[in-house]
Amino acid sequence: MNHYLIDLPARAALFPLLVAQALQVRRRALKLPEAAGPRTGTVGDGPDLRLLILGDSSAAGVGAFHQDQALAGQLVSRLSQSHRVTWQLEATTGHTTRDALARLDRITGAKFDLAVVALGVNDVTRAVPLKTWLDRQAVLITRLQTEFGIRHICLSGLPPMGEFPLLPHPLRWVLGRQASRFDHHLRAQVARLPNVSITALEFDFSVDYMAEDGFHPGPEVYAAWADMLIAQMPLESLYTGP
Repeated sequence: MNHYLIDLPARAALFPLLVAQALQVRRRALKLPEAAGPRTGTVGDGPDLRLLILGDSSAAGVGAFHQDQALAGQLVSRLSQSHRVTWQLEATTGHTTRDALARLDRITGAKFDLAVVALGVNDVTRAVPLKTWLDRQAVLITRLQTEFGIRHICLSGLPPMGEFPLLPHPLRWVLGRQASRFDHHLRAQVARLPNVSITALEFDFSVDYMAEDGFHPGPEVYAAWADMLIAQMPLESLYTGP
């Protein structure tokens, strides 16, 4: 049996327990706010770089007090050391890939050079079918490239949800397996696409580095995440100036 499918029989057998655990987690989970601070701006000197950050609560900075500590702020701080960065954050807690597609409808007339996308966790927790999610990811990529002129898309892989301290077992194991499956198939899908990269989220998700809710990154994880994304960005090829 394919090791990405090994958990499927267990999911069926454990379904009543998994539903009960999911409801309990939802009732007891600490509700943290999105990071405070601006969601657009221009900063730095150098070649112009227009950056769109699109995603869910992690992109919105839940787990950090201010956007400066969150993913957007960490990215902008690093990129502005070599570029004049005009940036825009479009992210909301709870958003799925379908929600992100709807959000693009409200961004009219905007053009960007680079997009960072952080989506998938809510698709996993809401039991979106794998094929449906992959199809929506494909539509999202196409729209970013054709409607917004984005020349490179940096996707974030699915985090190892099987390591999230908030989640009890066996729910943690099941969601972890599904997140791994989503990540595996997304990698295979984008491997065939030009100007799209995907970054593996390989850092410490232990309780010491997570936010106090045990589900979202803390500032140190956001900083490491930004470093990993920037390592995948072909910044020189995005410059179109004289």
